[in-house]
Amino acid sequence: MMNENIFDPEKATIVSELKLTHQEKLFKIQLDNGESLNHKPGQFVELLAPGYGEAPISVTSSPTKKGPFELCVRSVGTVTNKLHQMEEGDKVGIRGPFGNGFPVDFLEGKDLLFIGGGLGIAPLRSLINYVKDNAENYGESTILYGCSEPSERLFVDEFSTWRQCDDFRCDETVDSCPVDVDWEGKVGVITELIPGVDFHPATTYAIICGPPIMYKFVMQELDEANLPDDHRFLSLERRMKCGVGECGHCQIGEYYVCRDGPVFNYAEIKDEEEAL
Repeated sequence: MMNENIFDPEKATIVSELKLTHQEKLFKIQLDNGESLNHKPGQFVELLAPGYGEAPISVTSSPTKKGPFELCVRSVGTVTNKLHQMEEGDKVGIRGPFGNGFPVDFLEGKDLLFIGGGLGIAPLRSLINYVKDNAENYGESTILYGCSEPSERLFVDEFSTWRQCDDFRCDETVDSCPVDVDWEGKVGVITELIPGVDFHPATTYAIICGPPIMYKFVMQELDEANLPDDHRFLSLERRMKCGVGECGHCQIGEYYVCRDGPVFNYAEIKDEEEAL
């Protein structure tokens, strides 16, 4: 059982760390009490680097995978820079899981269109693998992924695995490719992949996560495809601190991303100026 005081971190240990790109690492973490995190896909934790503070990180592993959980961490600040210096066996603190997560029960029986940009594939990975492990409960899944260049691609091996699943389709693109890099895939922004997907708006739900600038253009493409507003779920990236809606750092209009999200239905927030 996690600590009853939500502000008191649970002790945990880094089981392994794997370099994915020059700025992202995949950490496998085990709670010292031996329990699983018992999160929902789309939830996040507050990760404490002792002596340096804490940072909100989405859980990237599926809850169907018991034992240690996984966090994909980009080195962008004091806490995450310190974490990138830590090794197997080092101690960290964990608060959470927090947030609402993706509506896995509601999505049963639906066709799913995953749209991930950059690090946004990390929280989507949790749901993608959850759907893969419960494939009999879901329709067809299409995964669209875009990043800045080939060296920035995340979870490359898993894309190969997903492509082999009967009900999964994957397509990738990069914004640009250096002339000295061997890349046989597509070059262009992620929105250029959407018109190439054959889906039925009445039975398809889009699951979207990526950098803030991406959402506006993805919404425009989904409008063109006649996908209803309430068939779109977005995981929003905002500066979260407390994790429980107390500090106000992540407030957008009447919503707190950490408490009411981070997953929102587009129909709920489309009129909130600060949301997208």
